[in-house]
Amino acid sequence: MDPNFWSNILHPDISILEKIVRPIIVYVSLVVLLRLAGKRELAQLNNFDLIVLLTLSNTVQNAIIGSDNSVAGGVIGATTLVLLNYIVVRFFYKHEKLDHLVEGNEDLLIANGKIREDRLKKELITKSELEGAARKQGFASLEEVERAMLEPGGSFSFIGKKRTPELIRHDELLAKLDALAREIQSLRLQKS
Repeated sequence: MDPNFWSNILHPDISILEKIVRPIIVYVSLVVLLRLAGKRELAQLNNFDLIVLLTLSNTVQNAIIGSDNSVAGGVIGATTLVLLNYIVVRFFYKHEKLDHLVEGNEDLLIANGKIREDRLKKELITKSELEGAARKQGFASLEEVERAMLEPGGSFSFIGKKRTPELIRHDELLAKLDALAREIQSLRLQKS
């Protein structure tokens, strides 16, 4: 066994301060980049967006760890990221206005049952992507949706149309007519 085995595994090749500062810089940079890229990047709507997110993590790996491949260096970097995220989440929880500034607003994609094409275009969401997201939430089509929002975190929220008393009565009347038609058909078959 190599006499430097444990030293190579546990001793970081760069200073501990650098191991702490690197992840902080990368974290802040990614928050800014993802905010500028828009909510679509967070929604992972298609294969291309997923590829970007996966390669992004690989791209920043060396920026976080530098030339250090030690276990201790990796643990220091990972711990820094987790602690920084914990602090940022707690900070924004207590400062809603700043959280709103960083996270942004929800984007109304369907209002009063009408698709807002301008909002879809701004967020680079196709109608078929929106339909797919609606189906995942139990809507057969966008015609059943009263409101749809792209939330700041990149998820979709759908609110279904409320059935008016007229629609309920109409459906009940159609059901009764169908039952009557079946009964008439049955009577005709009995006479034959």
